[in-house]
Amino acid sequence: MIYDLLVNSIDELIRSLNSLPNNFVFRGQSDASWGLQSTLERTIGTKWNARNARKFEDYSLDVFKSKYHIYSGTEHIPKSKLSWLSVMQHYGVPTRLIDFTTSPYIALYFALETYDPQSKKDLSIYCLDYSAIMEKSIEYIKEKDKLFNETRFSIQGKQDLVFESTVDRYSYDIAWITEPIELNARIDRQSGTFLISGNLESTIDSVINSPLYDSSKLKKIIIPASLYEGIYVALRKMSINSKSIYGDLTGLAKSIRMELQAYTQ
Repeated sequence: MIYDLLVNSIDELIRSLNSLPNNFVFRGQSDASWGLQSTLERTIGTKWNARNARKFEDYSLDVFKSKYHIYSGTEHIPKSKLSWLSVMQHYGVPTRLIDFTTSPYIALYFALETYDPQSKKDLSIYCLDYSAIMEKSIEYIKEKDKLFNETRFSIQGKQDLVFESTVDRYSYDIAWITEPIELNARIDRQSGTFLISGNLESTIDSVINSPLYDSSKLKKIIIPASLYEGIYVALRKMSINSKSIYGDLTGLAKSIRMELQAYTQ
Protein backbone atom coordinates (compact mmCIF):
# COMPACT_ATOMS: atom_id res chain seq x y z
CA MET A 1 0.00 0.00 0.00
CA ILE A 2 1.35 3.41 -0.98
CA TYR A 3 1.22 6.07 1.72
CA ASP A 4 1.65 9.84 1.36
CA LEU A 5 4.44 11.91 2.91
CA LEU A 6 4.17 15.70 2.76
CA VAL A 7 7.39 17.72 2.82
CA ASN A 8 7.45 21.44 3.60
CA SER A 9 10.89 22.58 2.50
CA ILE A 10 13.67 21.79 0.02
CA ASP A 11 15.87 20.58 2.88
CA GLU A 12 13.17 18.19 4.07
CA LEU A 13 12.69 16.91 0.52
CA ILE A 14 16.43 16.32 0.03
CA ARG A 15 16.69 14.54 3.39
CA SER A 16 13.70 12.34 2.57
CA LEU A 17 15.20 11.32 -0.78
CA ASN A 18 18.72 10.81 0.55
CA SER A 19 17.45 8.65 3.42
CA LEU A 20 16.18 5.99 1.02
CA PRO A 21 18.59 3.12 0.26
CA ASN A 22 19.82 2.14 -3.20
CA ASN A 23 17.11 -0.48 -3.71
CA PHE A 24 14.46 2.17 -4.38
CA VAL A 25 13.19 3.35 -7.77
CA PHE A 26 11.47 6.69 -8.36
CA ARG A 27 8.94 8.43 -10.57
CA GLY A 28 8.24 12.16 -10.58
CA GLN A 29 4.81 13.51 -11.54
CA SER A 30 3.76 17.10 -12.13
CA ASP A 31 0.41 16.67 -10.37
CA ALA A 32 0.28 15.07 -6.92
CA SER A 33 -3.34 14.05 -7.45
CA TRP A 34 -2.34 11.57 -10.17
CA GLY A 35 -2.01 7.91 -9.34
CA LEU A 36 0.23 5.44 -11.12
CA GLN A 37 -1.16 4.96 -14.60
CA SER A 38 0.36 3.69 -17.82
CA THR A 39 -0.09 5.49 -21.13
CA LEU A 40 -2.16 2.53 -22.33
CA GLU A 41 -4.51 2.96 -19.37
CA ARG A 42 -4.83 6.70 -20.05
CA THR A 43 -5.50 6.07 -23.73
CA ILE A 44 -8.29 3.56 -23.10
CA GLY A 45 -9.64 5.69 -20.25
CA THR A 46 -13.18 4.94 -19.14
CA LYS A 47 -13.40 2.12 -21.68
CA TRP A 48 -10.74 0.16 -19.78
CA ASN A 49 -11.62 -3.49 -19.42
CA ALA A 50 -9.90 -6.83 -19.93
CA ARG A 51 -10.98 -7.19 -23.55
CA ASN A 52 -9.94 -3.69 -24.62
CA ALA A 53 -6.60 -3.84 -22.80
CA ARG A 54 -5.66 -7.07 -24.58
CA LYS A 55 -6.99 -5.86 -27.95
CA PHE A 56 -5.14 -2.53 -27.85
CA GLU A 57 -1.78 -4.00 -26.82
CA ASP A 58 -1.93 -6.85 -29.35
CA TYR A 59 -2.91 -4.45 -32.12
CA SER A 60 -0.15 -1.95 -31.29
CA LEU A 61 2.50 -4.65 -31.09
CA ASP A 62 1.43 -6.25 -34.36
CA VAL A 63 1.38 -2.97 -36.30
CA PHE A 64 4.66 -1.68 -34.81
CA LYS A 65 6.49 -4.95 -35.46
CA SER A 66 5.18 -5.33 -39.01
CA LYS A 67 6.22 -1.80 -40.05
CA TYR A 68 9.34 -1.40 -37.88
CA HIS A 69 11.76 -2.30 -40.67
CA ILE A 70 10.37 0.47 -42.90
CA TYR A 71 11.26 3.26 -40.45
CA SER A 72 14.00 1.84 -38.22
CA GLY A 73 16.96 2.43 -40.53
CA THR A 74 20.06 1.01 -38.87
CA GLU A 75 18.42 0.48 -35.46
CA HIS A 76 18.55 -3.04 -34.08
CA ILE A 77 15.50 -5.30 -33.94
CA PRO A 78 14.24 -5.91 -30.37
CA LYS A 79 14.31 -9.54 -29.29
CA SER A 80 11.86 -9.70 -26.38
CA LYS A 81 8.36 -8.44 -25.68
CA LEU A 82 9.59 -6.00 -23.03
CA SER A 83 12.19 -4.67 -25.45
CA TRP A 84 9.52 -4.13 -28.09
CA LEU A 85 7.30 -2.36 -25.56
CA SER A 86 10.18 -0.15 -24.42
CA VAL A 87 10.96 0.92 -28.00
CA MET A 88 7.27 1.62 -28.59
CA GLN A 89 7.15 3.64 -25.36
CA HIS A 90 10.23 5.57 -26.47
CA TYR A 91 8.53 6.66 -29.70
CA GLY A 92 5.20 7.50 -28.07
CA VAL A 93 3.06 4.40 -28.59
CA PRO A 94 0.79 3.85 -25.55
CA THR A 95 2.00 0.82 -23.57
CA ARG A 96 1.46 -0.65 -20.12
CA LEU A 97 5.02 0.31 -19.10
CA ILE A 98 5.46 3.08 -16.52
CA ASP A 99 8.80 4.88 -16.55
CA PHE A 100 10.81 4.88 -13.33
CA THR A 101 14.43 5.76 -12.59
CA THR A 102 17.00 4.69 -10.04
CA SER A 103 17.85 8.37 -9.45
CA PRO A 104 15.49 10.37 -7.21
CA TYR A 105 16.84 13.61 -8.68
CA ILE A 106 16.15 12.57 -12.26
CA ALA A 107 12.64 11.69 -11.07
CA LEU A 108 12.43 15.18 -9.56
CA TYR A 109 13.47 16.65 -12.90
CA PHE A 110 10.65 14.81 -14.67
CA ALA A 111 8.15 16.14 -12.15
CA LEU A 112 9.25 19.61 -13.27
CA GLU A 113 9.53 18.95 -17.01
CA THR A 114 5.80 19.07 -17.75
CA TYR A 115 4.84 21.19 -14.74
CA ASP A 116 2.81 24.36 -15.26
CA PRO A 117 3.72 26.85 -12.50
CA GLN A 118 0.52 28.77 -13.20
CA SER A 119 -1.52 25.76 -12.06
CA LYS A 120 -0.17 26.03 -8.49
CA LYS A 121 -0.65 22.26 -8.17
CA ASP A 122 1.49 20.18 -5.84
CA LEU A 123 4.01 17.78 -7.38
CA SER A 124 4.95 14.28 -6.26
CA ILE A 125 7.60 11.58 -6.37
CA TYR A 126 6.71 7.91 -6.08
CA CYS A 127 9.32 5.92 -4.17
CA LEU A 128 9.08 2.14 -4.51
CA ASP A 129 11.23 -0.45 -2.79
CA TYR A 130 12.41 -2.52 -5.76
CA SER A 131 13.77 -5.35 -3.62
CA ALA A 132 10.62 -5.73 -1.53
CA ILE A 133 8.31 -5.65 -4.55
CA MET A 134 10.30 -8.20 -6.50
CA GLU A 135 10.64 -10.51 -3.47
CA LYS A 136 6.85 -10.47 -3.04
CA SER A 137 6.26 -10.97 -6.76
CA ILE A 138 8.61 -13.95 -6.94
CA GLU A 139 7.09 -15.39 -3.78
CA TYR A 140 3.65 -15.13 -5.41
CA ILE A 141 4.86 -16.98 -8.54
CA LYS A 142 6.35 -19.77 -6.43
CA GLU A 143 3.04 -20.24 -4.65
CA LYS A 144 1.34 -20.70 -8.02
CA ASP A 145 4.10 -22.68 -9.72
CA LYS A 146 6.02 -25.20 -7.61
CA LEU A 147 8.56 -25.70 -10.41
CA PHE A 148 9.56 -22.03 -10.46
CA ASN A 149 12.88 -21.78 -8.62
CA GLU A 150 14.16 -18.32 -9.57
CA THR A 151 15.18 -15.74 -6.96
CA ARG A 152 15.55 -11.96 -7.11
CA PHE A 153 19.26 -12.49 -7.68
CA SER A 154 19.08 -15.31 -10.22
CA ILE A 155 16.79 -13.31 -12.54
CA GLN A 156 19.35 -10.52 -12.95
CA GLY A 157 20.06 -10.13 -16.65
CA LYS A 158 17.09 -12.24 -17.69
CA GLN A 159 14.11 -10.28 -16.35
CA ASP A 160 12.82 -10.00 -19.93
CA LEU A 161 12.79 -13.75 -20.38
CA VAL A 162 11.20 -14.49 -17.00
CA PHE A 163 8.55 -11.85 -17.62
CA GLU A 164 7.68 -13.22 -21.06
CA SER A 165 7.86 -16.95 -20.29
CA THR A 166 6.18 -16.86 -16.88
CA VAL A 167 4.69 -13.58 -15.62
CA ASP A 168 3.01 -12.38 -18.81
CA ARG A 169 2.24 -15.88 -20.07
CA TYR A 170 0.12 -16.71 -17.03
CA SER A 171 -1.12 -13.14 -16.41
CA TYR A 172 -0.04 -13.06 -12.77
CA ASP A 173 -1.49 -10.21 -10.70
CA ILE A 174 1.91 -8.93 -9.65
CA ALA A 175 4.09 -5.90 -10.23
CA TRP A 176 7.31 -6.40 -12.18
CA ILE A 177 10.20 -3.92 -12.18
CA THR A 178 12.78 -4.31 -14.89
CA GLU A 179 14.86 -2.64 -17.52
CA PRO A 180 14.94 -4.34 -20.93
CA ILE A 181 18.13 -6.19 -21.77
CA GLU A 182 18.52 -3.94 -24.81
CA LEU A 183 18.82 -0.35 -23.59
CA ASN A 184 18.76 2.72 -25.79
CA ALA A 185 20.97 5.72 -25.01
CA ARG A 186 18.13 7.82 -23.59
CA ILE A 187 17.04 5.17 -21.08
CA ASP A 188 20.67 4.81 -20.02
CA ARG A 189 21.08 8.59 -19.56
CA GLN A 190 17.95 8.66 -17.42
CA SER A 191 18.97 5.65 -15.30
CA GLY A 192 15.67 4.30 -16.51
CA THR A 193 13.70 1.24 -15.54
CA PHE A 194 10.06 0.20 -15.91
CA LEU A 195 7.17 -0.80 -13.70
CA ILE A 196 4.63 -3.07 -15.37
CA SER A 197 1.57 -5.05 -14.35
CA GLY A 198 2.05 -8.78 -14.85
CA ASN A 199 -1.59 -9.06 -15.77
CA LEU A 200 -2.45 -6.86 -18.75
CA GLU A 201 -6.06 -6.86 -17.61
CA SER A 202 -5.24 -5.34 -14.19
CA THR A 203 -4.26 -1.70 -13.79
CA ILE A 204 -0.88 -1.13 -12.18
CA ASP A 205 -2.45 0.98 -9.42
CA SER A 206 -4.76 -1.89 -8.39
CA VAL A 207 -1.86 -4.33 -8.42
CA ILE A 208 0.64 -2.22 -6.46
CA ASN A 209 -2.00 -1.35 -3.85
CA SER A 210 -3.10 -4.97 -3.40
CA PRO A 211 -2.60 -6.76 -0.04
CA LEU A 212 0.39 -8.61 -1.54
CA TYR A 213 2.55 -5.50 -1.13
CA ASP A 214 1.16 -4.24 2.20
CA SER A 215 4.47 -4.86 3.97
CA SER A 216 6.58 -3.25 1.23
CA LYS A 217 7.92 0.26 1.63
CA LEU A 218 5.97 2.25 -0.94
CA LYS A 219 5.38 5.97 -0.61
CA LYS A 220 4.47 9.10 -2.50
CA ILE A 221 6.26 12.28 -1.46
CA ILE A 222 3.95 15.29 -1.87
CA ILE A 223 5.82 18.46 -2.84
CA PRO A 224 4.04 21.83 -2.40
CA ALA A 225 3.86 24.08 -5.45
CA SER A 226 5.69 26.77 -3.47
CA LEU A 227 8.90 24.71 -3.72
CA TYR A 228 8.92 24.68 -7.52
CA GLU A 229 11.54 27.38 -8.13
CA GLY A 230 13.79 26.12 -5.34
CA ILE A 231 13.75 22.61 -6.83
CA TYR A 232 14.68 24.01 -10.24
CA VAL A 233 17.64 25.87 -8.73
CA ALA A 234 18.77 22.80 -6.76
CA LEU A 235 18.68 20.56 -9.85
CA ARG A 236 20.54 23.17 -11.88
CA LYS A 237 23.34 23.13 -9.30
CA MET A 238 23.48 19.34 -9.70
CA SER A 239 23.71 19.73 -13.51
CA ILE A 240 20.50 17.73 -13.88
CA ASN A 241 18.64 19.26 -16.79
CA SER A 242 17.15 18.32 -20.14
CA LYS A 243 20.52 18.82 -21.90
CA SER A 244 22.19 16.16 -19.77
CA ILE A 245 19.17 13.85 -19.81
CA TYR A 246 18.36 13.95 -23.53
CA GLY A 247 21.73 14.88 -25.02
CA ASP A 248 20.24 16.29 -28.22
CA LEU A 249 18.52 19.37 -29.65
CA THR A 250 15.25 18.31 -28.03
CA GLY A 251 17.01 18.51 -24.68
CA LEU A 252 18.47 21.93 -25.47
CA ALA A 253 15.04 23.27 -26.44
CA LYS A 254 13.43 21.85 -23.30
CA SER A 255 16.21 23.38 -21.20
CA ILE A 256 15.59 26.85 -22.62
CA ARG A 257 11.83 26.54 -22.15
CA MET A 258 12.17 25.38 -18.52
CA GLU A 259 14.62 28.18 -17.74
CA LEU A 260 12.25 30.81 -19.12
CA GLN A 261 9.37 29.22 -17.25
CA ALA A 262 11.24 29.16 -13.92
CA TYR A 263 12.38 32.76 -14.05
CA THR A 264 9.20 34.41 -15.33
CA GLN A 265 7.15 33.52 -12.25
